[in-house]
Parts: sequence; structure tokens; C-alpha cells
Amino acid sequence: MVSLTDRLDGIVGGKAATLLDEVFGIRTVDGLLRHYPRKYNQGMTVWGEDEAPPEEGEHVTFVGTVDKVDLRWTNRQPKREYLVITLGAGRRKVTATFFNAKYLKKDLVTGVRLMLSGEVGYFRGAMQLTHPDFLVLNSPKGRVFGSRSLKAIADSSKSATGELAMEAFERDFFPIYAASSKLQSWDIFACVSQVLAVLDPVADPLPESVVRQRRLMPEDAALRAIHLAESEAERDRARERLTFDEALGLQWALAQRRHGELSESGPPAPRRADGLTEALMRQLPYELTAGQREVLEVISAELNSSKPMNRLLQGEVGSGKTIVSVLAMLQMVDAGYQCALLAPTEVLAAQHARSIRDVLGPLAMAGQLGGGDNATRVALLTGSMPQAQKREVRDEVAAGLAGIVIGTHALLQDAVEFERLGMVVVDEQHRFGVEQRDRLRAKAPAGLTPHLLVMTATPIPRTVALTVYGDLETSTLRELPRGRQPITTNTIFIKEKPQWLDRAWQRISEEVAAGRQAYVVTARIDETDSGGGESNGPPATTAVELYERLRGGPLCGLRVGLMHGRLAADEKDAVMAAFRDGQIDVLVCTTVIEVGVDVPNATVMVVMDADRFGISQLHQLRGRIGRGAHPSLCLLATRLPQDSRAGERLRAVAGTLDGFALADLDLQERREGDVLGLNQSGRSFTLRFLSLAEHLDLIVAARELCQELYAADPDNRGMAVLAAQFTGGDRIEFLDKS
Repeated sequence: MVSLTDRLDGIVGGKAATLLDEVFGIRTVDGLLRHYPRKYNQGMTVWGEDEAPPEEGEHVTFVGTVDKVDLRWTNRQPKREYLVITLGAGRRKVTATFFNAKYLKKDLVTGVRLMLSGEVGYFRGAMQLTHPDFLVLNSPKGRVFGSRSLKAIADSSKSATGELAMEAFERDFFPIYAASSKLQSWDIFACVSQVLAVLDPVADPLPESVVRQRRLMPEDAALRAIHLAESEAERDRARERLTFDEALGLQWALAQRRHGELSESGPPAPRRADGLTEALMRQLPYELTAGQREVLEVISAELNSSKPMNRLLQGEVGSGKTIVSVLAMLQMVDAGYQCALLAPTEVLAAQHARSIRDVLGPLAMAGQLGGGDNATRVALLTGSMPQAQKREVRDEVAAGLAGIVIGTHALLQDAVEFERLGMVVVDEQHRFGVEQRDRLRAKAPAGLTPHLLVMTATPIPRTVALTVYGDLETSTLRELPRGRQPITTNTIFIKEKPQWLDRAWQRISEEVAAGRQAYVVTARIDETDSGGGESNGPPATTAVELYERLRGGPLCGLRVGLMHGRLAADEKDAVMAAFRDGQIDVLVCTTVIEVGVDVPNATVMVVMDADRFGISQLHQLRGRIGRGAHPSLCLLATRLPQDSRAGERLRAVAGTLDGFALADLDLQERREGDVLGLNQSGRSFTLRFLSLAEHLDLIVAARELCQELYAADPDNRGMAVLAAQFTGGDRIEFLDKS
């Protein structure tokens, strides 16, 4: 008998175990049993009546009765006979061709119930399989007959007397698993059957009172029913229990991380009345909002603790997160520590360095003429810097001369050493993973765990905050600073009203004539760029082509610039500097300006092929305007129709400036697979049953239960098994995002 934690090679055989590991990363009994069926077929095919037929090349399994058999001969010499059989009729008809007809024609006859598994092809619109795997389910001769992979199911169902138990196939449904050409659904079913036949009763990881109170199916029954139960009601109950298992496993993994870090020693940094934080507060040219002051008080108190702060700061574009982080970092500098600010792009890192130096003024000029008595230094380190300049910055950081160090992934390199790192700030957290932020925190002195502040301008639905960012406490800035101007957003459906796009170019010209500037955003750089997102419409307009067309046509006479991700770093800097200084009127660009670009004089943005951008991305792009003293206009242009799904999405973005409402809509639109972007050991991972869009109450209940169970028994073995799919060693590697 075996348990959930046992390895598979001693149960299903070395070859099958190797394939399960290679294709799906499945190594244990628990991993196999939680590779749940993706659906159950109760008719001939695995797709339902309301689903589209499978695509060419898709691996599909069929179960049905042979309606027609044709014995044919090839045209070429030597002639060979082959067999063409037909299952079903009309839209659900499929033909299968077998070239070893000599051995099959006596068994594959009309009326035989047959299982087929293979890659779908189409000929003149008709579905067909060529030499698929097959299994005869009711052979006239009463023998098990079929391909080796499908026959393995029958072999695994041997009765105690050693005879084949064909009732394993004589059932109303068959579970269908995510599969590949190397490892087909029926191979997986065979392995699952073998494992369940020898599995010891599974102890329930939950207290009996919780199972009873929530009216859950016991763990052992659920793991068996999801694979084998013929009753749909029983499978639904199993799914309900296993959905809660996913929520529990996820929250237990996060609890392990959260409590593990809190046990470390953090660097206490009391706020000083005569320090840099207070000095900056006195010289700010504006007042902090009530929300900023409230969040800053919470952060300041946590920085004064010996527990490492682990906090997520989310807020609308322009809500003032950066100044909050700067004031927090200065509190650490006042206590003798260094701070690292990690940004995803060189454009954003340079923008941060520039804006922080500007706001600090003399407070950032330590050792320089005009620098304040208690000033610090702000250092910038990026990958494109010349080697000599990198060495100079690294030396400054290692010597502790720079109190605030800003950089891209270059900060993570082994060559970068800090004298006394006490705080890590990660901007645009969704661009980084747990592993990367941990690598930076590991540069602190031995025995010290730096405080962590991660920021995002992409508002996060509560379910995502409780899962993806569940190891962090969350603060939210909803209030925009006083003086921020409204942004009007309109959609342009080009095919229906082409004159509106002409009017957009006129509007840009009018704004430039009034002394303003504009962005024109595209989804692709040029014809060689395969990016730009998926769309049902025509190919996306490219930045290079649009740049040439605009400056020679609708925007002739204006100073038009071009910026995209393929430009060298110094070219990007030069273009952005020219735009920021007003030497460029209109910047044609890709999403390289999505975050961190701050040009208050820009008041118009036209997003071409806006259907190719996600909801949150459009909201981020829109946040590049409305940053100055003038009202702003964002125009979302698409060649898709108004009544298309994309058209509805664009109208939703145009209808509100509430990023949190859009974040919820984005979650509904993209579902959690895209939102999570989960990755574990290089393999893609998605939640199977738990829905971040639908199961908020379940996630909250799981979080509360895990907190209670962790306090009582942090080494709970059953909960650790549930969390196994989300953990890798001591870290939650599934949070490492692309």
C-alpha cells in the first residue's frame, strides 16, 4: 500500500513515471491524483454540443460505436489494403484510417464500441484521425484488443483472480486528462487507476469539525471520486472539496513564507525629528494627501520594528506612491542603512533617479558643493552603463556612500555589494518574482532581513491581493493629489467612423499649437515585430510606419519623435529628454512608456489598435497624461466593430477612471491563468478549480483557517501536502512571474 507522499516510479513503473515527470513535473502520488480530469466524455467525443470542434493537430479522444467500415486499397504499387472506419454522423462524425488492415479488419467491424485517441486532421471539412491509438470495448470475441497505451488501462484493472476486469471500460463516462503526444489521456488514466488500487485511506488534513461544518466530502473520498465516480453529483461534491484544498494549499504556502520571514531579524529604524525625512517634509512644494500621511504612518511604525516589514503599496497612477517610498527610505538612511529601489526598465529606473534627486535637491548632494549637512547620495545602476561607470557606482554602493541605490536587474548581480542594506523597494512588482526580490534582500549583512516595500500602479482585486501577494500586508492609495486634472477617454471605431481618426490628428495639432504635447502609442515596432497581443482584426499598425506617415501627412510641420524598445539605452534617454524638454511635440512610441514616464505637459494620447492591449495596460498607458495643469484626452482607436467583445472592453475603459473597478473587470476578462502568470521550476502552472474571479469568500475562509491551524501546528503534515504544489524548497516559486 502507498501514501500521497510516495514517489511514482515504484508504483506505475519507471517509464511512465519518467514521462509524468518530463511532461507535467509530476513525481508523487499526490501530484498525480491532483492532475484532475479536465472533463468527462459521456458521448462519442470529448467536446460538448456547445463547443467548437477541435482544431487541426489537437490531441483528442473519442468513444463511440462503429457505424461504417470501408476496406480500401492504395493506388501505388505494391498495393496495400487499409481500413477506414466511421463513428457518429453529421457534425460529430469522425473517420479513422488504419494501414495494418490485415490484422484489424476482423475485429474493427460495424457495431463495435471503440475508443480512439490521436491528433485531429481535416479533409474537405471532415474530421479524421490517421492510425490513432484504439481500444475495442466490446470485442465479439470477448478479448481485450487495442493499442498498447490504451490496453494498459485494462491491464491495470485486473481482478484478484488475475483476469481482466472489463467493467473498467463499460461505464457511462471516461475521465479526460490534459495530455500530450508523449503521454496520452488514457496513459494517465491507467496510472491513476494503478495508484488508486493500492492507495492507503488518505487521512483528512482538516479537523473533523471543519469538514462537518462546511459539509465537505472527506479527502479520501474526494480524491477517488474526481477520477472514478460515475455520478455527476458525486463528482461535483468532490470538486467542491478539492477547490477548498487548492485555496488551503495556497494560503498555507503563503503562511509559511509570511511567518518564516517574520521570525527573522529586521533593522529597526526610529524616525528622527532632525533627520532627512523631516527635512524633506519641510521642503516639499505640496502637502501630502490624507491617504499618503496615513500609509506613511503605518510604514514608519513598521520600519521602527525588529520584524521585517513586508508591505504592498498599491494605488492609482499618479496617487503619489513614489514620494511615500522616498520618505520611508530616508527614515532608513537616517538610521544608518542603505536602501535599494528595483525598477523593471532602464527608462523607469532613470526616471526614478531623476525625480528623486530633483525632489531631494541638496539633501541628495552629500560631498558636493551646496549639499546639505546631513545629505545622502542617490546612485543609479543599469545594465547598459559602460563598465567603468558601473564599477564606479558599485564602489560607491559597497562603501556605503550612496544611501539610495536605484537600478534594474543589474542590482541583482553578484558583483553588487552593499555595506549595510536595510530596505528593498520593488516598483511595478508584477514585473518581478519572489526569487528576484529575495536575491536582492540577501545582500544585507548576515542575520539581517531588510524591510520590503513593493509598489504597483496596477490596482489589484482583493482575491489576487490575498493570493499572489498574500505574504504581504496591503496598503492602498485611492486619493489623487490635489491639482491632478481629469482625463476624458473616448473610443474611435475606425471602420465605422474613419473621420474620427482624422479629427484625432487635428486635435493633436490644436494641442501642440496651444503649447502642449502628445503620445501616439502602437502595439508593434515594425513588420518584424511579432508582438502586439492577439486580435481578430487586421495586422496592427507599427510604430515605424506610423511615425513616417504622420510626420509626412496629418502631423506635417510638427516635431515628431520615435521611441521603442529596440533603441539603444542612450538613444531612448536622448528621445525622452527631448520630449521632456519640449523639443519633441508628438512622441510615437510602443508601451516602453507604460510606466515611469512623467511629462506633465503631455495632454493627449492616441492608442492605435487599442483592442490589442489589456484593460489594466490601457489604464496604465492613460496614466501618462493628466499629470499637469491642463485637462487631458485619451483616444482608444480600433478597427474592430463596436459590438465586438473588444469594442465592449474599450468602452468599459472609456467609461471609468477607477482603476480598481477596471482591475476587477480585467480579472473577469483574462481569468486567473493570465493574471497569475504562475511558474514553478520552468513549468506553467494554473489553478485547476479555484477561481480568483469567483471564490473570494472561499479564499478568505481558507486564509483565516490557515492562520488558526498554523498558530496551533506550523508543521502540520496534511497541510504541507496540500501546499506542496505551490512550494519549491522554502520558497513559493509559483509567484515568480514573467
